[in-house]
Amino acid sequence: MLNRRYRFHSRGGVRYTYQHGKSIRGNKITLVHAKNSRGRERYAVVVSKKIAKSAVKRNRIRRRVYEAIRLVKQEKNVDAKKDNIFVIYAKDVETMPFQDLKALISSLLKQSML
Repeated sequence: MLNRRYRFHSRGGVRYTYQHGKSIRGNKITLVHAKNSRGRERYAVVVSKKIAKSAVKRNRIRRRVYEAIRLVKQEKNVDAKKDNIFVIYAKDVETMPFQDLKALISSLLKQSML
């Protein structure tokens, strides 16, 4: 799981990122990102009830994505003082191979750095 200091703690930051951020649409995930003044990056994962009705499934998707973010952050040494929100819009994220999920998240983060 991603360390607590790299996650959002209130809705205000999420709302600001949605309003002022730019979005990059991927194959099954959209990344909304905006610069922040906190000195480190923050991440959030949003899974709608349209994707999975069960909270258990939504939480499973969320945990998988947070773990992929953590591993990509370790490997790539991502340090871009930005707020990042991953919006999941495909049901396949729950069952897709973890390496594919990690590659998808890595490519979205690379695109946001440009």
